[in-house]
Amino acid sequence: MAQRHDGPSIPEPSTGGQTAQSERTLILLRHAKSDWAGDEADIDRPLNGRGRDQAPLAGRWLAGSVAGIDLAVVSPANRAVTTWELVSAELGARPATRIDERAYAASAGQLLGVVRELPDDAVTVVLVCHNPGIESLIALLTGESVRMSTSALAVIAFEGDWSAAGLAPAVLRASGRAE
Repeated sequence: MAQRHDGPSIPEPSTGGQTAQSERTLILLRHAKSDWAGDEADIDRPLNGRGRDQAPLAGRWLAGSVAGIDLAVVSPANRAVTTWELVSAELGARPATRIDERAYAASAGQLLGVVRELPDDAVTVVLVCHNPGIESLIALLTGESVRMSTSALAVIAFEGDWSAAGLAPAVLRASGRAE
């Protein structure tokens, strides 16, 4: 990862289920590089070769850095779905996955609505979506400005239930692109 926050290592967010402190971990993943060469609708754009190479790197980073992922919420855009397929193929155990129409071309406020409706039994969640909403959501939750290039990850932690996301400051634990 390009940048790390809050010390030199990523804390282990979850092994599944509730933690004693009720810390939640939200992992934001921007889709991998897409192909603009065709004339398909934006939602149907596929990944290009670079994107197909980038996505597994993000998956390997997650597999080595996050103890467990309970749920993935993915934009319905082809590039986001394919990114998650390539990322999750690198994980030891594939988490439950939900395609959420609201994550496509969403603003920070719309993405926050998705986060606030996450099930409380999911402690660590990956949200695969798009810019500029993803960068704005990071700023909204943490007060930090983070550049989210394609295949970039941001790991955010906060205390409390998902329904309280954004009401108290969250901590940016890591951000950047796996290389």
